[in-house]
Amino acid sequence: MIAIVDYGVGNLFSLSRSLAYVGADVCVTGDREKIKRAEKIILPGVGAFGDAINKLRAACLDEVLVSEAKKGKPILGICLGMQLMCRHSEEGEVDCLNIFDVDVKRFVPQKHEDKVPHMGWNTIGKTNSKLFEGFTEEEFVYFVHSFYVPTCDFTAATTDYIHPFSAALHKDNFYATQFHPEKSGKTGEKILTNFLNL
Repeated sequence: MIAIVDYGVGNLFSLSRSLAYVGADVCVTGDREKIKRAEKIILPGVGAFGDAINKLRAACLDEVLVSEAKKGKPILGICLGMQLMCRHSEEGEVDCLNIFDVDVKRFVPQKHEDKVPHMGWNTIGKTNSKLFEGFTEEEFVYFVHSFYVPTCDFTAATTDYIHPFSAALHKDNFYATQFHPEKSGKTGEKILTNFLNL
């Protein structure tokens, strides 16, 4: 069973529906005991960073994520969920879970046509993770974000918008995507299937 962490942030329905479509047994829950019983965990998220981290900590779900990760359980962060797994965010100058030792930065437009948020379809390349098993070329995925994670030692895929940034991260049993697999068509389905097969 895959637990989608419900902490009051994110469009959980489309993610749970996409996972069910690729054959997952899904539970959307904020119950710590149910999360502990799951084989894999997904941390979704959209919206304001400060509100999200406060809700996660208030429910002690940050502690559950860390304790379950120590057991080797695969955990996938999506969009804001990926940023929460980093060290610090410029959005509100808030400290994060510090799973990935890298800071979240604000997009700063360099020219007139640079629009923030980065929203819509873009390619991912330089994929380097089991999440992207079977990928042979750049694939299009769907993004909606105003903050980004720079390329770093944990970068598992890159995208170029204003400048190159981490489209995905990987460290041990932690995986994360800045884009939304559940909104990324067949490519997103393949990524979710790869996560199921870890």
